[in-house]
Amino acid sequence: MIAKPKFMPPLDPGFQPAVLWERQYLAEAKAAGDVVPLVIGLERENGLLSRFETIVRPTADADTLRYVERTVKFLLWAWGGWKLHFGGPKVIGQQIAKIYSLKGARKFDCEMMARAYGKKFQVVLTTPAKVPKTKEMQIAAGGHLKGCRIGFDLGASDYKVSAVVDGEAIFTEEQPWDPKTQADPGYHYHNISAALHRAAAHMPRVDAIGGSSAGIIVDNEIRVASLLRAVPKKDFPKAAGVFKRVQKEWNVPVVVMNDGDVTALAGALSLGQKGMLGIAMGSSEAAGFMDSQGRILGWLNELAFAPVDYNPAAAADEWSGDVGVGALYFSQQAVNKLLPAAKISLTENMGLPERLKQVQVLMANGDVRAARIYETIGVYLGYAIAHYATFYNYQHMLILGRVTTGKGGDIVLAHAREVLQSEFPEIAAKIQIHVPDEKSRRVGQAVAAASLPAIKRKK
Repeated sequence: MIAKPKFMPPLDPGFQPAVLWERQYLAEAKAAGDVVPLVIGLERENGLLSRFETIVRPTADADTLRYVERTVKFLLWAWGGWKLHFGGPKVIGQQIAKIYSLKGARKFDCEMMARAYGKKFQVVLTTPAKVPKTKEMQIAAGGHLKGCRIGFDLGASDYKVSAVVDGEAIFTEEQPWDPKTQADPGYHYHNISAALHRAAAHMPRVDAIGGSSAGIIVDNEIRVASLLRAVPKKDFPKAAGVFKRVQKEWNVPVVVMNDGDVTALAGALSLGQKGMLGIAMGSSEAAGFMDSQGRILGWLNELAFAPVDYNPAAAADEWSGDVGVGALYFSQQAVNKLLPAAKISLTENMGLPERLKQVQVLMANGDVRAARIYETIGVYLGYAIAHYATFYNYQHMLILGRVTTGKGGDIVLAHAREVLQSEFPEIAAKIQIHVPDEKSRRVGQAVAAASLPAIKRKK
């Protein structure tokens, strides 16, 4: 089965948008009249669980397996989970259990979920009626502005910290660091601790501390993060518990979340809106989500690993080994992938940030080859926004990151909007696309992080 988009990315003629492929599969299955329900439940920490309901053909034909496997893949990286409840045809579930095992094609995904949740990943075959009910976080995260707070934001090359009083940042600083090469977990702790003390010096007291960090954060612990890639396995628990150490030492409420989620929160606070999906196109694709009730649900939102292209010949992600996933469509990696097709030749030893800068220079000078790169990413984005709407209920999309800066960013957004309005007018009418200003991009993250913890009222 091949999906044929109205808009073909100029540098990627083999592109098969996931959203069109899935819509075509479901339409053909319904037309044939032989469909059964499929309910997928993903269980996370503390019994939290998210459900997805759809229909499938009852047989394990190639298209059905592709639809189900790609859906499971997307849900795993959007929601996260250590236990997959498969409520559908047993013959399909058995294949999914083989694929998502330590001996299967998705070994990487199983290992990462086990690391994130501290439990062996498993697939449980059941019936649609027996898939457990949805259980999401019921507490609105963020938006707590009263009091004297500290917010921090940990990135790969710098960290930011803000002292915030009643929602106003009275002190903000940005410091360079190099955490990914540091084997000693003390490096990470001492940098964070020193920054907190510098911020605290500008306030009469500290009521709460909120943080934003790259990586997978579960229960205030770092489970997977490039920031700690050099820390030896034996020392990883010490490094992973740095935020709990901070909470113990300061004896105030501390909440730390993934930087993508805090980006979504920052956008929601600045716009005064809820139902926000944030996408950052940087060294990889980062994402965060706030639902229509103003909750950050603790989902993984690691859309860098979520499929957006069903072309079997699409480029493979070097980390996971899978093809057609977001990191190669919405990041510096995407720009690099498209260079050969654009006939732009750069020095082999040039890093991805430098390659992006060269493309931005070409774009600023009106180079048509560079424009085609941004046009291609824009088409990708238009179809991905529609695909994301299958799994996320959102009314606002926040787009940011270095790939979207300058003239090239304008082209990306223009083409994304054109795809949405032409192919998916009902989605275009529902979802507004926003681009943050420079101040909210640089400072808003730490301030938003500061608003994460609720302060308990003293009796």
